[in-house]
Amino acid sequence: MNIVITDATPTGQQTARLLLAGVPSPITLRELIRFRVREEVARHNARPAARFAGLVTPSAAETALNGYRSRRRLDWEAAADTAVRAFGRNGFFVFVGDRQVGDLDEQLTLTEADEVSFVRLVPLVGG
Repeated sequence: MNIVITDATPTGQQTARLLLAGVPSPITLRELIRFRVREEVARHNARPAARFAGLVTPSAAETALNGYRSRRRLDWEAAADTAVRAFGRNGFFVFVGDRQVGDLDEQLTLTEADEVSFVRLVPLVGG
């Protein structure tokens, strides 16, 4: 299934939009976060760009306009672990439609009509 993922600021301004293909349903929030990070890192590693703008900022990256500079190969598992830990520390919130999901182990039954929003409160470093 294809799911639209958005990133937003706490004021509601959308900062990024990503289409994730092949998302299973049902899926736990933890698995969805890891799926998203794995996809972002795979895209970056396949075609390294001057800027990386994903959920987790690579630990060795330099801040750049609209993202972070990182041309090195990234480790998706480290980045996903960082993202899951950050969720547990309220580094970001996740909404499916208008409903906030607060439990990493909650089963989500998603449809292609659902939009999943990640609202970041602080930059997530460490991937």
